[in-house]
Amino acid sequence: MWRGMVLLSLLFFLPAGTFSWGFFAHRFINFHAVFLLPREMLAFYKSNIQYLSEHSVDPDKRRYILPEEAPRHYIDLDHFKQSDSLLLSSNWDKAIEQFSADTLRVHGIVPWWIQIVKANLTKAFAEKDRNAILKYSADIGHYIGDAHVPLHASSNHNGQLTNQLGIHGFWESRLPELFAAAQYDMLIDKAIYLKDPLAFIWGRIHQSAAAADTVLTIEKKLSDAMNGQYIFSYEKRNGKYERIYTVAYATRYHNALKGMVERRMRASTHAVASFWYTAWVDAGQPNLSEISHSK
Repeated sequence: MWRGMVLLSLLFFLPAGTFSWGFFAHRFINFHAVFLLPREMLAFYKSNIQYLSEHSVDPDKRRYILPEEAPRHYIDLDHFKQSDSLLLSSNWDKAIEQFSADTLRVHGIVPWWIQIVKANLTKAFAEKDRNAILKYSADIGHYIGDAHVPLHASSNHNGQLTNQLGIHGFWESRLPELFAAAQYDMLIDKAIYLKDPLAFIWGRIHQSAAAADTVLTIEKKLSDAMNGQYIFSYEKRNGKYERIYTVAYATRYHNALKGMVERRMRASTHAVASFWYTAWVDAGQPNLSEISHSK
């Protein structure tokens, strides 16, 4: 009953025509993360759940106007590997000594950017700045979500190196749109305090990188077996027809992944809630009921 009510509420908050480019998944994750928070945070976050859901996609919108925004969403971890050994330090200052800051920005800075947003969120909690709390909560949810996407940790981010163009959106947008609300179990353990948030998110990025080959290999084998037939169809979206992966093909791919997308979305949701909780604790656990709605 609870899960059904949450899903109905989520569909109410998500207007039609926005389920593209990962928008659905980001909103889905931020929405469900709210329910993993402790009682002291739940009332504030639940009363602002529509904002947190809608604004989870703001970082993607900023990519079109801020050139420095794009690297905040990914990291090409394979670029820094040699003989399966990672040459890149997880510490930003040490990483700059190994490679230039420009090189790091070219190949992505998502783990370090999450740290910056977490610091901003902690500061917002300490100052009881309602608007900043909501902004940085929505933003960090987006970046954490991106860190859990396998192809956000691979230089072959859209299958451009393996003749699989479009697989990025297929995995992170089309599959969640089709299966998340109806099939995924979002009853997840409560948020936890992260003693070392940077190490935590690096662990999740390593998981993403390890899954990237599976994402690509399974789709390649499936498309080869079908000889290009029944893979794409055309659907009218936002007043125009777009080529999309068929439901039948998406179902076969989703099944072949054996729950990977659901596992990554569940892990992402729990991580988002845990970062919110950690920032609140680090700020001294301020009483959120005292935050003025007009500030």
